[in-house]
Amino acid sequence: MAGNLTFDGLKQAVENGEIDTVLTCVVDMQGRLMGKRFHARHFIDSAYRETHCCNYLLATDLEMYTVEGYAATSWAGGYGDYVMKPDLTTLRPVPWLEGTAMVLCDILDHHTHEEVPHAPRTLLKKQIARLAELGLSPMMASELEFFLFEKSFDEIRKAGFRDLEPISAYNEDYHILQTTKEEEVMRPVRNHLYAAGIPVENSKGEAETGQEELNIRYSAALDCADYHTISKHAVKEIAWAKGRAVSFLAKWRRDKVGSSSHIHQSLWTADGNNAFCDASGDYGMSDTMRHYMAGLITYAPDYTYFLAPYINSYKRFQKGTFAPTKTVWSVDNRTAGFRLCGEGTRALRVECRIGGSDLNPYLALAAQLAAGIKGLEEKLDLAPPASGDVYEASSAREIPGTLRDARDTLINSTMLRDAFGDAVIDHYARAAEWEIEEFDRAVTDYEVARGFERA
Repeated sequence: MAGNLTFDGLKQAVENGEIDTVLTCVVDMQGRLMGKRFHARHFIDSAYRETHCCNYLLATDLEMYTVEGYAATSWAGGYGDYVMKPDLTTLRPVPWLEGTAMVLCDILDHHTHEEVPHAPRTLLKKQIARLAELGLSPMMASELEFFLFEKSFDEIRKAGFRDLEPISAYNEDYHILQTTKEEEVMRPVRNHLYAAGIPVENSKGEAETGQEELNIRYSAALDCADYHTISKHAVKEIAWAKGRAVSFLAKWRRDKVGSSSHIHQSLWTADGNNAFCDASGDYGMSDTMRHYMAGLITYAPDYTYFLAPYINSYKRFQKGTFAPTKTVWSVDNRTAGFRLCGEGTRALRVECRIGGSDLNPYLALAAQLAAGIKGLEEKLDLAPPASGDVYEASSAREIPGTLRDARDTLINSTMLRDAFGDAVIDHYARAAEWEIEEFDRAVTDYEVARGFERA
């Protein structure tokens, strides 16, 4: 179910006047959709083969600033082109936009036509290929949590992002009455995404004022990342059309819980069996699952940057908020960094609870697959599960507590350098450094209010 519109189907829809615009999109470092709007007839005539974009799209920050210090592109290099190669298997209608279809593109080197190694989609495809060599396919699902606000993006921006008011006044976890009040946004989110070929299961209220969660069916890893990215984009556009704002910021206020993006995963064999299952193993776990999970946990500090890429991301890791602080696993226990789910069933899987709603799913999934593969290669032993309140487990290893810590573990990770290549790790380490440099220059409201008179 990667996409639900064939190229022939697109041609027919264009001929019938149903579609006049095709969004050709790449995924940037931040996990956002960037690209062009093509007149549909030009797309089906020629642009379906390839188009081009500036190579700065994989070397900017959230503000689209051209950050210095990247080896892949720079002012000295002239900021040339990448090739955008449409993956026609991802073609789909965009029901929330009139007369519009969408296709995701892979990013190729302009001269060699090889996939750009630090492109998010490329990184994930490489790890999927490594597992294929072992006869295994990753199945994954990511949860999307976000906050829904009363006012629009423009109103909030013009007010300086102050006095933000969520759409509800109380914790709405599983709350049907309050989420009924939010159906103006959430009903079209579910229905439009499903019509676009994204297998939405449900939405629900989450554990805070104005917080929602969107769940999408378990799927092949690349589809999972595509679904996540398109869904996040759609939620923003649909909320905007309804005069509301949404935020995927990991922690928008100190006294509110953060928003996560939990990632569920398992490995499957070519004959359609869950390679994590073994009825004779503890908790129904196979050796494959135990080694894979041991890799996830052992190397969690190495890849935390890909789960928490900004300064703000680390404000979410707070005791008693359902965001983990320790890299241990447990059985159906939401205080641990990793949770065993589906014990004793064919749906046995591990859930990583570290990632925030601000992650890039391609990078997050790729990094976890790389860690799991390393666990398989090294046949790592899985420690016994933690139990009780893991927040109080003083002997358990901590998740990196700041972006500086995560940047250090990233740049010193032999595992990730072997899996992704030195140039890729150096590229994303530079992205982390830039976020730190920018924040270090900032003077926050907190500093002014605390020290203006009393310092």
